[in-house]
Amino acid sequence: MDTLMSVLHVVAAVFLIGPLAILPMSGLRAIRGGQGEQVATLGRSTFVTALLSLLVVVFGFSALAFSDPKYDLSITTPWILWSLIGYVVAVALTLLLVVPAMRGAAETLAAGGDPKPQYSRVAALSGVATLLLVVCVVLMVWKP
Repeated sequence: MDTLMSVLHVVAAVFLIGPLAILPMSGLRAIRGGQGEQVATLGRSTFVTALLSLLVVVFGFSALAFSDPKYDLSITTPWILWSLIGYVVAVALTLLLVVPAMRGAAETLAAGGDPKPQYSRVAALSGVATLLLVVCVVLMVWKP
């Protein structure tokens, strides 16, 4: 069961965390191109992917629960705790700041305005969220 949960955790991370990091970057390109509808679609996709990424945490906790006792793993194991904190901050940034900025950019483009402030917000905050997700991956692999 440990192997199954670990596989599900990794597969979910690849197919959900990967797009979570890439979708806002695609949104930046659409903002630069003045494609308001595309930005709106990417904003919705980012929102849905961020919510679905909770499956990564569920499978991670399942893998932790089924892990061999000889490894003495728990939520307080430093690399697990820091990965979880990084993930929570990244998803919070995405849901609370990046997605609304993408929606704002789409509305600004639809109104014929200049989305420069929203572009900067999406770029900076999605960059920070992506770096936090990279830290999570490094911690999961390195297990210091």
